[in-house]
Amino acid sequence: MTGSATIGFIGGGNMAEAILKGLIGKGIAPQAISVGEPVAARRDDLAARYKVVTTDDNMEVVKRSDIVVLAIKPQMVTDVVPALAGSWNGDKLLVSILAGTSTATLEQLLGGSAKVVRVMPNTPALIGAGAAALCTGSNASDNDLAIALELFSSVGSVVRVSEEQMDAVTAVSGSGPAYIFTVIEAMAAGGVQEGLDRETALELAIQTVVGSAQLVAESGEAPMELRAKVCSPGGTTLAAIEKLDAGGFGETLVQGVRRAAERSRELGKK
Repeated sequence: MTGSATIGFIGGGNMAEAILKGLIGKGIAPQAISVGEPVAARRDDLAARYKVVTTDDNMEVVKRSDIVVLAIKPQMVTDVVPALAGSWNGDKLLVSILAGTSTATLEQLLGGSAKVVRVMPNTPALIGAGAAALCTGSNASDNDLAIALELFSSVGSVVRVSEEQMDAVTAVSGSGPAYIFTVIEAMAAGGVQEGLDRETALELAIQTVVGSAQLVAESGEAPMELRAKVCSPGGTTLAAIEKLDAGGFGETLVQGVRRAAERSRELGKK
């Protein structure tokens, strides 16, 4: 589906790099990929490492691409996207990874008839372990959806949701890696305070998170059930969980997710 398509990126940040790296790994020719990026050092880096075409001219990217991945900051959308409208046509597909920015907004900024698929990926896509969710705009076809699914399947797993759910997706998986990084950091810090060296504590914390996530994914059991299995009465794990509960750990994390969703909605109103 994307094998013969030309693919362009407006913005050359980490997520753009993750996606183009995955595409090249799946056999897309680097010469079929172009990146519009204003920072010269970043352009040079991407060109050197991946042999893709780079430019500081977004219009050039649009003109040479069948699929355009919009990978800029949400706050830049009204400055960047209207300038692309003059080179847009009905054959092109816009794939947006902007938090909070609706497909209707993007369609309007491109003249009203643009085909748009909105996606929320996350940074583990850099190692092919991303989690992404997507929805389609009013003009996108089933084929456009299939193209977006193929793009993001190259860097992890993909699910389809309604657009009304995208703010929640942003809060859970889009921002989620930062929550897990915070947990790993805190677990390692606790280990250091109890006498472990930093390297050992971090290695143990990382593998514990990786293994626990894999156990949830493969066991078919709910996290609550798995937690109960390691919380022996009077044991060390239960003592730790009781301390976490007393500090509001779970509820604080829930509220963090809700705040991220709220912020996503705020970005969509700007």
